[in-house]
Amino acid sequence: GGLVSSLFVHKTTPSLSSLSFIPVQTTFFFFFYNLLIKMVNTSDLAELNQFLSTRSYIDGYTASQADVAALKNVGSAPDASKYAHVSRWFSHISSFAEAERSKFRAGAAPTSTSTSTTAAKKDKVDLLGDDEDDEEYEKQLQERVAAAKAAKAGKEKEKPIAKSSLLIDVKPWDDETDMKLLEESVRSVAMEGLVWGASKLVPVGYGIKKLQINAVVVDDLVSVEDLEEKIVAFEDYVQSMDVAAFNKL
Repeated sequence: GGLVSSLFVHKTTPSLSSLSFIPVQTTFFFFFYNLLIKMVNTSDLAELNQFLSTRSYIDGYTASQADVAALKNVGSAPDASKYAHVSRWFSHISSFAEAERSKFRAGAAPTSTSTSTTAAKKDKVDLLGDDEDDEEYEKQLQERVAAAKAAKAGKEKEKPIAKSSLLIDVKPWDDETDMKLLEESVRSVAMEGLVWGASKLVPVGYGIKKLQINAVVVDDLVSVEDLEEKIVAFEDYVQSMDVAAFNKL
């Protein structure tokens, strides 16, 4: 048992070629051990695969020295078709440079792959989990949510405000309508996102003139329908209102 454990942990399985000087019986003895070790590795990988089927890391919710130790014990990339979860975990941890791995938090680092699988067995009855891990997970979750909200808020602030330029024609009832009072009435319309601009009187015919006035509106705040409703409400002066030109800014 001690020999098998030592060979498993340190990965120093003797090869048949290096044992050419050993009697045949002894050579077959080591060959048997080599097969046994492969069986142990396969069993451990299967249990580790089951352990990682519901987890991203060996210990807790972030990479730790437990992952670094387990990575060294696994050694090489496992067969993804047989050990999909171990393969996914192995690729992820291997993607970090050694300098980055050295900065991983301390964890319950296993000395062999079998130690990780022992943790898997223990975890099956540890339904409540580790309080410290839960607190750390909640903290990281809150930080990610806050970061996402801040990023979203930043994008909303950076989003350009959609505006439009309107050229509005306001027609009076007849040539006796006081156009000065008509314009004052139109400019008295105040809405968030509405800015009145230059205006002029344009002859229509038979001595009647219409008011032609510019306005800039924020599209999300001002609708043409609402603006028209407010202008034609001055029925003592206004006969009708039309949008002569509409341009996006």
